[in-house]
Amino acid sequence: MATTHSQDEAASFDDVEKASSHLSDPKPEADAPATDFIVSFTGDDDPRSPKSMSTARKWLITIIVSTTSLCVACTSSLYVGTYNQLEKEFHSSEVVVTLGLSLFVVGLGISPMLLAPLSEFYGRKPVYIGSLFFFVVFIIPSAVAQNLATIIVTRFLDGFAGAAFLSVAGGTVSDLFPKAKLAFPMMIYTLSPFLGPQLGPLVADFINYNTSWRWTFWVALIWAFVQWAAIILLVPETYMPVLLRREAIKTRKETGDDRWYAPIEKMDRSIAQTVLRSCYRPFLLLTLEPMCLCLCLYCSVLLGVLYLFFGAFGLVFRENHGFKLWQVGLTFLGITVGMILGSASNPFWNKNYMRLLKKHEEEHGEKGGSEPEYRLPPAIGGSPLVVIGLLWFGWTTYASVHWIVPIIGSAFFGAGVIMIFSGVFTFLVDAYPLYGASALAANSFARSMFAAAFPLFGPAMYNNLGYQWATFLLAMLTLVMAPFPYIFYRYGKEIRKRSKYAGSR
Repeated sequence: MATTHSQDEAASFDDVEKASSHLSDPKPEADAPATDFIVSFTGDDDPRSPKSMSTARKWLITIIVSTTSLCVACTSSLYVGTYNQLEKEFHSSEVVVTLGLSLFVVGLGISPMLLAPLSEFYGRKPVYIGSLFFFVVFIIPSAVAQNLATIIVTRFLDGFAGAAFLSVAGGTVSDLFPKAKLAFPMMIYTLSPFLGPQLGPLVADFINYNTSWRWTFWVALIWAFVQWAAIILLVPETYMPVLLRREAIKTRKETGDDRWYAPIEKMDRSIAQTVLRSCYRPFLLLTLEPMCLCLCLYCSVLLGVLYLFFGAFGLVFRENHGFKLWQVGLTFLGITVGMILGSASNPFWNKNYMRLLKKHEEEHGEKGGSEPEYRLPPAIGGSPLVVIGLLWFGWTTYASVHWIVPIIGSAFFGAGVIMIFSGVFTFLVDAYPLYGASALAANSFARSMFAAAFPLFGPAMYNNLGYQWATFLLAMLTLVMAPFPYIFYRYGKEIRKRSKYAGSR
């Protein structure tokens, strides 16, 4: 659920990247043209550049932003462990209690469009500090709440605050590492927001089995506060346009020459214009671009099923196998292991991408030429795994079948989900080179809305249709959408030629 705006920042300040490779120490000359007064870095080894940091410090920063993303994502699903206690204490139905999960995810989907663009003006660190501060603050009312309405409202506000971090943090990782070394740290970061929702029930069910539901929020509060402190103390500003603006201000003071400037200071966009663009363009892509709409819809259904499982797993393993609450949390390890294994296949897909790239260059004589469709094979490979995993899980949810069997099936589902997301995300960025962030924001918004809706009807569907047929229905839904990655792999180039937003080569 993360990294939606880092690509847009890179596109917005492409002139900064171009300028950052040639300037030495500033020494103004009276007759120098205005372009000679652009402040920039001499290259990746410039001590002022974040890419010049030591490897140890880069990895420390990567670990901090990754674990903070894990914390925010985990907090979304920690709440599911409190359902039984909240229903009894506040005499509420399961659907009403589930609103606390759904509205948190709604906040995750809406916030990046409004708050993430602020990083283009103020940098990444102020967004981190501000959003995480309110993320910590809004956990407190949930922990001390005397009614369910307080929890539901503050859960929405908490998701809204935390999502700003998720949408920006991927950019920090890309700030630190050159492209040749970016794949592994970015894989670590990208995996954390998807592992978080699986970690939540595991932790929360253990807490709520042994103590009061309030400790679920106190634990989240402690973890979030530690991450906030680590961000303040150990994570520097890494956003190049903002760093260059600081250098320009410093240079003007030192030289007394006001002609020195950073590219960001010549921007002709206001904050309001940037936020407005961030809000409307994702919906234009969803409305006018069939590739973006279909792939976003596919990802949305997958994340919706994932969040639906938070309620379904409890029903299946408590009713069929007599699991205690803390044991139900452990059943999510199947999806977690599947996601890790799916991520581990990344080198194979990268090798396949390079093979397609080389073949394209040989056929067209383009050095460095490529097609966005070459990014889709992981999604093509993950699609059948999702269907197989759901069918496996669904038709083994009988009390007579050992509990490990459906958990193994869920691992196939988890592996397929992470592979599909990986392929779709990279495809959207490549297919919409000028609007990559908007395409990812559209995907994030659609996913969040589905993830918010599915848990509300999931338990009723499982109770009315039965565990097997309810899961079979979900499997058929994913089967209908499974051909999308392959269709766009085969015909995407032709579709892009008729698109006003997608890039065509």
